Amino acid sequence: MAKKIAVVVRDRQGEALRMAIGLTLKDDTVNVYVLNRKLAVTEKVAFDLETLRDLEVKLYSNVADETEAEFVATEDIARRLPSYDHVLAY
Repeated sequence: MAKKIAVVVRDRQGEALRMAIGLTLKDDTVNVYVLNRKLAVTEKVAFDLETLRDLEVKLYSNVADETEAEFVATEDIARRLPSYDHVLAY
């Protein structure tokens, strides 16, 4: 049975995105939440973002001007997280 997994990204952005890609191997539903700062888009992060888009992983952020993710208010993120089977924080 497929699981719903949330990856919460704070400090180790590159690692978190790489891990989110790996979590898609089991055909689980993976969503990524970037909190409190914009993604630092390096060459590696840009590749990971492109891969996540290709895999149809949804990216959300509580930073209004984040161009790489859909904006979701912090309160709404907090309401969504209990609906996941697993929440992994990075």
